[in-house]
Amino acid sequence: MGSLIINDNIFLRQFEVEIGEDLAKIEYALQDRKIFLTKLIIPSSNNDEKFEEVFIREVFEIIKEKNIRIMPTSPEIRKFIKKHKEFRELLPIGVRL
Repeated sequence: MGSLIINDNIFLRQFEVEIGEDLAKIEYALQDRKIFLTKLIIPSSNNDEKFEEVFIREVFEIIKEKNIRIMPTSPEIRKFIKKHKEFRELLPIGVRL
């Protein structure tokens, strides 16, 4: 799987990427230099097992470039951070998983 073309839809407050005719998205809320990642939605038509990890990783890179801290409220996002310790630096100081 190559690099994804991810759109930060500020109006709908979600990162989104097209998968065929469907959209995969991570919904968020922005507050005080923190981004609360609230929901991950991957269409059932997606058969790629690694897609979720690639999608989350690339969204994290976008967030990192914006110098914003991540508050993972979605269970899938929390699980990803636990598995990929290199992204723990994006958590606010004092937040532990």
